[in-house]
Amino acid sequence: MSEALLEDNMTRDRSRAIGSILVLQGRLSAAEVEKICLFAASTGLRFGEAALRLQMLSEKDVDMAIAQQFRYPILQRGGDKGVSDDLIAAYQPQSPMVEPLRVLRSQISLRWTNPKERKSLVIASAGRGEGRSWLAANLATVFAQMGQRVLLIDADMRHPRQHELFNLDNSVGLSALLTGRAGREIVARINPDLRLFVLPAGILPPNPQELLGRPVFDLILELFASQYDMIIMDTPATSESADAQIVAARADVALLLVRRHHTRVADLTAAMQNLTESGVHVVGSVINDL
Repeated sequence: MSEALLEDNMTRDRSRAIGSILVLQGRLSAAEVEKICLFAASTGLRFGEAALRLQMLSEKDVDMAIAQQFRYPILQRGGDKGVSDDLIAAYQPQSPMVEPLRVLRSQISLRWTNPKERKSLVIASAGRGEGRSWLAANLATVFAQMGQRVLLIDADMRHPRQHELFNLDNSVGLSALLTGRAGREIVARINPDLRLFVLPAGILPPNPQELLGRPVFDLILELFASQYDMIIMDTPATSESADAQIVAARADVALLLVRRHHTRVADLTAAMQNLTESGVHVVGSVINDL
């Protein structure tokens, strides 16, 4: 078989594979797939390009199918089952806004003191409104997209947001786990094709700092460390409570978030001092321009 014929056959096989995905998703019928394949063959276009030219699919449909073909899931945005608009790494991973997150992912991976050990990372910042929850959720997503088994814990039992970002039930979460009213089965897997798991904060307790300081929290993290490649924890603002220091002291490293034109220098200095005095290894800082 000639190289040209082999390449043509491979192209048709890939087109039919994408077509099969779209049929299973209910976006195309078998007859429509055949029509697109014939048009693609006659014009020299790829399947997606041909479908767009024929106005039989949207760009979103094509992107979703290609992502599934390469086992790179794109999550639904909005609606009853979709993630929040803030979770851009999940529903629009090719956005230019996601690339800095991938750069950050690489820098964090390079800075671990012992790459062979299990990893836990705390996202901390001085005040509220600086983007901790946004960064924790999107960073957990890009680590999971790399194939790692990632657990995101919402340890902010004062103003939790992860259940909103991932559209999860928050009636049971970390607070119940720490008080023995629930087990590890409450951890939610976000998508069957993505190894990303989320433990929401749960019902807000009257004593979050005391709960986080209990020895059982160490046992829970130790158990999770044996099950996941990485644990990322969202925390409250360091200026409002000592919760973040308590959580960060149990993690391998912490990442300090600063929001441009928002974070006060005095608050940032105090946050860094509080973390380091608690024995926390601050691996670096991130400036949020959003």
